[in-house]
This record gives sequence, C-alpha cells and structure tokens, in this order.
Amino acid sequence: MRKSILFLALSLVLLSADVFASAALSVYKSSAVASYYADKYHGRKTSNGEVFNMYDLTAAHKTLPFNTKVKVTNLSNGKSVVVRINDRGPFVKGREIDLSKAAAVKIGMIKSGTAKVSLEIIGSDGAASAAQVQKAGASEIPSASDFAKNADVANYDRWNIQLGAFSSRRNAALFAADAQAAGIKRLAYQTTKSGIVRVIVKDLPTEKVQSVLDALERKGFKDYLVRARKD
Repeated sequence: MRKSILFLALSLVLLSADVFASAALSVYKSSAVASYYADKYHGRKTSNGEVFNMYDLTAAHKTLPFNTKVKVTNLSNGKSVVVRINDRGPFVKGREIDLSKAAAVKIGMIKSGTAKVSLEIIGSDGAASAAQVQKAGASEIPSASDFAKNADVANYDRWNIQLGAFSSRRNAALFAADAQAAGIKRLAYQTTKSGIVRVIVKDLPTEKVQSVLDALERKGFKDYLVRARKD
C-alpha cells in the first residue's frame, strides 16, 4: 500500500513537471523573419543601456519587454536558440527580430542573413522586465504565458533616438548645435528626473527609424540609443 502511494505521488510530481514545462512555453509567432547584427554594433550601447556583445545570446525586438527570454527556431533546419531581449529593432519592414551573431550562428542563418523562424516566449530574466510589462498595461508581473499578450499591448509605433546625454545644459546645447550643423533634424532636449539632459531626434514613426539611423551613421553619430516614446 505504501509503495502504491509513493508511486502515485511520484507520478503526480512528474506530471506536474510536464504540465509546468509545457505551460512555460508560449508561442508568440509561428512564422516570422529574423535577421542578425554583428561587428558594426559590437561594443555599442543597446536600448536598455547594456553594451552589445555579438558573442552573447541576445536579440532586439520592437515590443517584447527587456529581459524576455525567447526561443527562436529556424523553420528551414529545425535548429533553435534561446535569446534574451536587450535592444529595440529591427526597423526594417517585414522583420520581427534581430539576433546577435552568436545566436544567428546557432540556428545556421549566417550565410542567408535572414531566416523564417518561430518565436516562443520562455519567460523573463530579471526584474527589469516587470517594469516594462507594467508600462505596457499589466497590473502585475505576468506569468510566462502572458508575455505575448502584454507585448501586443506594448505595440510601440513612435520612437526617440538619443544622440547624447549630459549633466550640463550648456554641453548639451553645444552638442545639439553640432548635430544641427551636420544636418540632423527633429532635434529636441529631454531632461530626466536626475537632471541629465538628453539630446534626441524626436518622435519618429517605426518605418522611418532605420533610414534615420543610417543617416546618423553616415554623419558619424554612432553612440545612439533607440527608445520607445512613452506618451
């Protein structure tokens, strides 16, 4: 009798583990286009303030909260990789996610440059994502299966590009004058609660972000951050 009870308890534990494992995986997109970015951005800041390392398993996405873990599967060969969202993009029409070079190698898409993939939400890594989800309209930290729903709520379509951040308003003004002289348009100042003055290119629609970034690159403005507008 005791053996039967023990066997039943063990079976329930294993069943619970299987249920949890399946519940932790939520299909976000069954078919999407992935691209990757590498050397050109290696060592630069990502949109969440980290330094981009093309050898880390990370990715850029326009709407998923920072630190969301996503399983990316290449539909042409079945290879998968789990990445952490720490940047915004890609800002090219038709593309859903921008993988680091290391992640692209894992799923065999280096030669092709892009690939049809499926995206599955694994969960989150760290408390920062909770704040992002709250901003997206959730009242509490979601379960793993809620991430796709909350990401849809946070479907940002307007963006600011931060060109520089200064503790002195005078230095910010000098930088802005140089940027204006270089032909950069839509410049504005943004002051944080701590008194830091940001010089930004203000209020861009999604479809124009990439062309503006390309223009900034050509003019030598390479230390930028892309931020979703919160208003």
